[in-house]
Amino acid sequence: MQPFNFPLPDVNWEAILPVAIVAVTGILALICVMIRPKHKNDLIVGVSLAGLIVAALALVIQLGGPSFETFGDTYVLDKFGSATQLIIVLSAALCILFSEPYLRSKEIAFGEFYPLVLWSSVGAMLMSATNNLLVLFLGLEILSVSLYVMAGLSRQEQRSEEAAMKYFLLGAFASGFLLFGIAFVYGGTGSLHLTDIMLAWSQKRTELQVLILFGLALMLLGLGFKASFVPFHQWTPDVYQGAPTNVSAFMATASKIGALAALLRVLESVGSISSTWMPAMMMVAAITMLVGNLVALAERDVKRILAYSSIAHAGYILVAILAHVEQPDRVGTGAVIYYLLSYVFMTIGAFAVVSLAAKDGIEPTSIDDMRGLYRRSPIAAAALVVCMLSLIGIPPFAGFVGKLMIFNDAVSAGLTPLAIVLAISSAISIYYYLSIAIAACTDDASSERRFTKASAAMVGTFVICIAGIIGVSLFANPILQSLGVTVTR
Repeated sequence: MQPFNFPLPDVNWEAILPVAIVAVTGILALICVMIRPKHKNDLIVGVSLAGLIVAALALVIQLGGPSFETFGDTYVLDKFGSATQLIIVLSAALCILFSEPYLRSKEIAFGEFYPLVLWSSVGAMLMSATNNLLVLFLGLEILSVSLYVMAGLSRQEQRSEEAAMKYFLLGAFASGFLLFGIAFVYGGTGSLHLTDIMLAWSQKRTELQVLILFGLALMLLGLGFKASFVPFHQWTPDVYQGAPTNVSAFMATASKIGALAALLRVLESVGSISSTWMPAMMMVAAITMLVGNLVALAERDVKRILAYSSIAHAGYILVAILAHVEQPDRVGTGAVIYYLLSYVFMTIGAFAVVSLAAKDGIEPTSIDDMRGLYRRSPIAAAALVVCMLSLIGIPPFAGFVGKLMIFNDAVSAGLTPLAIVLAISSAISIYYYLSIAIAACTDDASSERRFTKASAAMVGTFVICIAGIIGVSLFANPILQSLGVTVTR
């Protein structure tokens, strides 16, 4: 009896090496959880950071290599994917770096947090490096399941449990929409590969085109939830406020980066029919920028303000994505990559400072609670001011350069109305960002008792974020060239 010979897809194990390193590091971290003394997580932190550093080095090496698809065309190795994966790894490392002192102050020093962060990063990395819809959904679920658990890590707090339940229920609906969208696209194309969508569209069969458009709309809805686009943003402020601050920082960066990278690949694949979906996406981008900044004006809780800030910044990045898709020959992905990189430093730096308010299991996070921070930790106050000024977009910080790049890209692509909305919404944000910065520098004698003393890991996070915000601004062109991405031509 002759054995069956099935054709095996092309496999390049080096292509997925960074993802594999992060996944294996998560397994090693979980083993460390079982063998380390109770609530002593230094070994777990060390293993996690070491694995992320090795993965980052592998990604840097990949940036200088060729682009290709492997594993049966389900995994893409290209400049954009490697660059976004590198930023995801950076955000995970920064979140882990300041997490241990925060978790101890919050009295929730569970070692399981670290493997969950690593595995969630694996999901985001898969989302940013695939043109296969099934792998995209798999990455989304790996990312989401870990985040559902992390959001409810503070089990003694009702608002943390509420945040986890809200995120789980709404996330399940979003995953369902994405899966239904993939099913409709598959029904219209007979393929799970993004590049086959336009082949089916070119057949000019109305029933297939209707299936593709309906499926695309459902997919964009699911990704819009993860990226916190309006009107799919309602979960964001409640979950960010209720979840532990380090988890909120991770959700605002790594999770969002994975969703935005996947969105760019999806929209690129249907760029030739942008006239069918571009007006709707332009409307989403404009409303997201305005709603994120306008609603933040009425908030007094810093974590809720940062949640609405992340919504607005998702709108900014969406403008850069739309400009690239509209004019891919003139507008590269440089603005998207640059802004994601600077956004990581700005956002994680801000959340790390807010985490200093956690003490004895209690974490007050209103703007008034930030008063007198400079007395307790001058470096934390300085980091918060730098992050706020950069989020506003004041030169010479990275936020200014990033917004200027997006503005130029939008104008070059003929999306001038979005460029105008970007400028207006950035001006609106000045009020609430400065309110936080001023509060941190306002005198308050009770601050000595209010804030936790900044540990070495915390100070390291502040220094890295400040250096990143300034360094990314000063060396924008060399950074983009080293990442191998293109800018506006």
